[in-house]
Amino acid sequence: MPANCMTGSASSRHARTDPRIKSRWPSRFCWGVHWEIVPVINLLIHTALILIAILSLAACSDQKTKTREDSYYSEPYRPQIHFTPEKGWMNDPNGLVYYKGEYHLFYQYYPDSTVWGPMHWGHAVSTDLVHWKHLPIALFPDSLGYIFSGSAVVDENNTSGFQTGDEKPMVAIFTYHNMQYEKAGRTDRESQGIAYSLDRGRTWTKYSGNPVIKNKGDLNFRDPNVFWYEPGKYWVLALAVGDHVEFYASPDLKNWELTGSFGKGQGSHGGVWECPNLFPMQTPEGEKWVLLQNMDRGAVSGGSGTQYFIGRFNGTTFINENDSSEVLWFDYGADDYAGVTWNHAPDGRSIFIGWMSNWNDYAQKVPTQTWRSAMTVPHELSLKKTDDGYRLFQLPVKELEILRNDTILMNAQIINDSTQFKITSSVQKDIELVFDVSKSTAENFGLILSNSKNEFVKIGFDAAKSEFFIDRIHSGNTGFSPLFAAKHVAPYRPGNKLSIRALVDVSSVEVFVDDGKLAMTEIFFPTEDFNQVRLYSENGNAELSGGVIYGLKPAW
Repeated sequence: MPANCMTGSASSRHARTDPRIKSRWPSRFCWGVHWEIVPVINLLIHTALILIAILSLAACSDQKTKTREDSYYSEPYRPQIHFTPEKGWMNDPNGLVYYKGEYHLFYQYYPDSTVWGPMHWGHAVSTDLVHWKHLPIALFPDSLGYIFSGSAVVDENNTSGFQTGDEKPMVAIFTYHNMQYEKAGRTDRESQGIAYSLDRGRTWTKYSGNPVIKNKGDLNFRDPNVFWYEPGKYWVLALAVGDHVEFYASPDLKNWELTGSFGKGQGSHGGVWECPNLFPMQTPEGEKWVLLQNMDRGAVSGGSGTQYFIGRFNGTTFINENDSSEVLWFDYGADDYAGVTWNHAPDGRSIFIGWMSNWNDYAQKVPTQTWRSAMTVPHELSLKKTDDGYRLFQLPVKELEILRNDTILMNAQIINDSTQFKITSSVQKDIELVFDVSKSTAENFGLILSNSKNEFVKIGFDAAKSEFFIDRIHSGNTGFSPLFAAKHVAPYRPGNKLSIRALVDVSSVEVFVDDGKLAMTEIFFPTEDFNQVRLYSENGNAELSGGVIYGLKPAW
C-alpha cells in the first residue's frame, strides 16, 4: 500500500479541491474505488455524520428531560411554586435582605438529615421572588454554638468598618445556641453574633469579637431583627426574650445598648415568643409600625403561629395602639410560622415570607423523604383601615403572575346541590372567586380540591356560624400525626361580596379572603394530586358573581 493511501489523511481530504494533488494520484483509489465516486462516498459519510449528530442531540434532549423528571423536583409532595431546600431539613426564614437586584433568602438548615439538628444558614437568591437559585451554605456552627435565626442588613455607611473595597458590607445578625451550655443546664446558652460579606453574600466572615450581645441568664434569648433607624441615625435590634421583646441600639452593629421592652401582658402568651419583626408602614394617616411576633405553641389553630401588633416606635421601644388583651392573628391556618419581611426591599414594599409548617405539632413528621418543609410564597403586606381599626392585609406578590399559563373562566351562576361546578385542572393553580353573599341562601359554600381517590380539602364559608374554614380531615396521608387531620376556622363577617383567592401547590394551599383581610395557610399530603376543583353549596343556593382559575407553570 502506498504511504499516502490511508483513510482521512490530509492528502485524501484535500484531493477534491486541489487539482494539483488530484493529478498526482492514480485513477483508482487505494481499495479499488474509482476516484470519481469519492465525492458521493464523502456525501454519504457527511450525511451519516449529520444524522448521528441529530440523533445525539435528540438523545441529549431526552436525557435532559429525563434528568428533570427524575430530579428531586419530581419527588412526591415536592412543591412546584414554593421554595424548598434541595435536601435536608429547613425551618425559619432568616436574613431577608435585598441588595443590587437580588432578594436574599437565608434559612435555618440542617443538610445531613430531614429532622432538626445542628443549625446552619442555608442560602438562596432570586431576582423576581419567583425563581430561586440555591447557593452554598452561608453560615456553619462553630465553637460558640449552632447558628439560630436572625436578620441581615446592608451597611450602606460602613458604620461597622468592615468595608475594604467598593462593595458595601452585608452584615448578618444571628443567635448562637451553645449546646454544651444546654447540656450542662445553663440558662445563658444563647447569645448574639454577627458576620459580614464583602461579595454580595457569597462568602461570610464571622466577627472576631463575637458574641456582640451576651446573655445574663435568660433561657430564651434569640432571633435578632435589625434595621437602620433613620431619625436617630443608629441601628435598632428587636430580640425575643421568653415572654417579651427587648430593644437595643447600636452605632456600629458591634456595640449594643438595651433601650426598652414590650410584650408582658400584651396579646397572646400561649407559648414562647420567637422571631420578632418590627417595621414601618405608610397609611393615609401617616406612618405606623407593625410588630410581627411568632409564638412556638398556643396559636389560634394549635401549635405554632404568628400574632401582630400595630402602633408606634419612638426609637427606644414599641407602643401598642390597640387594647393590650386584643390578639390579632396574622394567619388563621396551621402552617405559616416564623415569617419575617425583607430589609431594603425596593419601592418601599413590605414583602413577607414564612415557614410553611407547624413546629410544635408535626413539622418533623410530615411524609416527605429527602427534604422537609417549604416556605410560603412571598406576600405583599399593606395596612388598611377597617371598622375595627387598621389591620394587616396580605396577598401573593404580583410577580407570581408570570407563572400563569392557561385560564378557565367561570360566569355568574347559581351553585346548589344539583348544579355544582366541577372542572379538571392543573395541579398548581391560582383560583379567584367572588360570591354575592347578599343573594346567597346557603348555610355553607366554597370550593373543594379533590382527586379520583375521594381525598379532598374543603375551603369555605359557614354563614350559619360566621366562620371561614379549611378542612383537611380527608386530605390523604394524615396518619403521621394525630394533630394533623383537622378543620381550622376563623371568625369572619363578610360584606355583601365575599372574594376567595386560593393559591394551590402540590402539597399546600394559601387562601386570601377579601383582598387579603383574612389569610389561612395549610399543607396536605394526598396520595394522588388534587387535579379537580369543585364549587359547592349546602342547604341553599350560593350566588357566584364570577371567577377564574389560572394554571401555573413550575417555578423550578
